[in-house]
Amino acid sequence: MALVKWRPSLDLDFDHFFDDLSFPINSQKTFNLIPAIDVYEKKNKVVVEMPLVGIDPKKVDISIENNILTVKGKTEKKSEVEEKNYYRKEIRSGNFYRSISLPKAVSDSKAIANYQDGVLKIEIPKISVKKSRIKKIPIKINEKK
Repeated sequence: MALVKWRPSLDLDFDHFFDDLSFPINSQKTFNLIPAIDVYEKKNKVVVEMPLVGIDPKKVDISIENNILTVKGKTEKKSEVEEKNYYRKEIRSGNFYRSISLPKAVSDSKAIANYQDGVLKIEIPKISVKKSRIKKIPIKINEKK
């Protein structure tokens, strides 16, 4: 490993390093959000929890297709402060989308979703999938005569 000489010009102020970074903005001038998610197994179901604090659950769409769970919706800005008057803006608004592959085969028609205290909880019953036996297929060799 080579030693690198310390140069004061490379000393960065990490307290303010990320302050001026801009985030990608979509065409509606709102930030795209990717909510955090927890997925775990509980007896005979797969449980997905997602904090959606401040988001109207009526504006959230949940779907399961081919064992892939998709949660999408929109959060709206409620204050009337102009952009130029902010010192710091960390509360995001706009569309959010999260899609994950579920770890087990599930019965999508029996899934239930509850929203309480800012947390969306989706419970999806697992289904038993019979393990298929490996069937070996012999190769028939046709020899030229």
